[in-house]
Amino acid sequence: MPMALADLQAELQSAFPDAEIKIDDLAGDGDHYRARITSSAFAGLSRVKQHQLVYAALKGKVGGELHALALETLVPDQTA
Repeated sequence: MPMALADLQAELQSAFPDAEIKIDDLAGDGDHYRARITSSAFAGLSRVKQHQLVYAALKGKVGGELHALALETLVPDQTA
């Protein structure tokens, strides 16, 4: 069963309370999302480490109920 956008938003907001999070449903099927997460939790971390933090926060849901997640992680005041 696909993951609802609201559920994904809630899980990410819970893991990164200070974050500004923007999520797009790429295919309209609740299975393919793009998330842009801006959080001070990413400060000083490599892009790989930032993404690992997000995957850990989702507790193994990526590849399961969440088929695909394209990530963009940023630190506040960082330009894309």
